[in-house]
Amino acid sequence: MDIYYLTLFPEMYKGVLGSSILKRAEDKGIVNYHMINFRDFSHNKHNKVDDYPYGGGAGMVLKPEPVFEAMDSLKLDNKRVILMCPQGQPFNQKLAEELAEEENIVFINGHYEGYDERIRSLVTDEVSIGDYVLTGGELASMAMTDAIVRLIPDVLSNEKSHQEDSFSTGLLEHPHYTRPREYRGMKVPDVLLSGNHKLIEEWRYEQSLKRTRERRPDLLED
Repeated sequence: MDIYYLTLFPEMYKGVLGSSILKRAEDKGIVNYHMINFRDFSHNKHNKVDDYPYGGGAGMVLKPEPVFEAMDSLKLDNKRVILMCPQGQPFNQKLAEELAEEENIVFINGHYEGYDERIRSLVTDEVSIGDYVLTGGELASMAMTDAIVRLIPDVLSNEKSHQEDSFSTGLLEHPHYTRPREYRGMKVPDVLLSGNHKLIEEWRYEQSLKRTRERRPDLLED
């Protein structure tokens, strides 16, 4: 997979993409990350990529030319183009699984009041990571990258580890325990020490249902 980030702040990605699972995926040659600073495609001597909105109003609007020309420079035919936008569809595990099968993903990250509406003609998906507003799309695209890349085959050392994650089954994940068996009066449930795998699986499913009912009952409606 090749992931492209159209951004004014490519340096923001260094710590996240250069660490942990995301770095390991790149080292294995499974994923390649590409930074495109669309300020390089500005048409003025000050490299400005925003301007005042027609009709007036607060804030600045991202101009179309730098983004269109940055996209042209990629020369990609097969791609998913994601506009990070508070108005977009909510990001969830189902969409992460879908995107993990793509060959090329392009994130367009704004950093102003909004986008020139014509930029939306470039995209296949408008996505939001929550009902709040960030100063730019970079942090949101990093969060999405983490959720997507870990689902690609051979990225995680244990392929089964993400299959039981919260939301992957439609439910929240069951509780986990490890050593010691007792800590400050809190004990590991006996069933997990029984060695009976059928009972353990039943307990975990029941706990997933219980936790989902208590914390996210909306998920059970689906």
